[in-house]
Amino acid sequence: MAAIEVHDLTKFYGTTPALRNVSLAVEEGEFLGLFGPNGAGKTTLLKILTGQLAPTKGRARVLGIDAIAQPMAVKAAVGIVPEVESPPSYLTSYEYLYFVSRVRKVADAEPRIARWLDFFDLETVRRTICKDLSKGTRQKLMLAAAFLHEPKVLFLDEPFINLDPIYQRKVKDYLAEYVADGGTVFMCSHLLEIAEKLCDRVGILNGGHLIARGSLAEVRDGERDLEAAFLKLVGGPA
Repeated sequence: MAAIEVHDLTKFYGTTPALRNVSLAVEEGEFLGLFGPNGAGKTTLLKILTGQLAPTKGRARVLGIDAIAQPMAVKAAVGIVPEVESPPSYLTSYEYLYFVSRVRKVADAEPRIARWLDFFDLETVRRTICKDLSKGTRQKLMLAAAFLHEPKVLFLDEPFINLDPIYQRKVKDYLAEYVADGGTVFMCSHLLEIAEKLCDRVGILNGGHLIARGSLAEVRDGERDLEAAFLKLVGGPA
């Protein structure tokens, strides 16, 4: 069963096209990585799927919910890590996770908050206001907030940005376990090496068009790795 379905999705900003007739499906328990040059439309697609942006035309469903007609229902059902880490400046780390737990109506909030404070080694900054946190620590806090309510689908926009290699590995291991347990991941990233270790399937956007999609082997199409295939497809240097 498809956890995410996109049909003929198009988005214009004024007269500028961001997406053109994009269609794809992500099955339950699948890890999809979406890649493309800057401005290819990756973040626009993610924002439409998470109810943050309306398309110019087309359809999108997440967990059977119409993401265009019921954006709040989609936001409630999924976990989202935006491209820019942005927890509220004047809440502490703990207060932000507590706030998320209340919004998400998490019944057993305290043990879940404790779990993620421990997982990301945030206990020492639990009383630090978010504006005083480093970029890497804010990124860990945004990941903790997305994981907190154990959603069935995660939408991740550059989730590994600002993380050091230790936490990149911890998050990779968690995501692999999450998918093995039936969770679904839709990830936008520039980190092709990480994608090759995590993704079941990949898609490549360029100029708003979905120019390739399939398994890693299908998209590599005989190239030595995903990076070489990506550069060939988007016209980058060999």
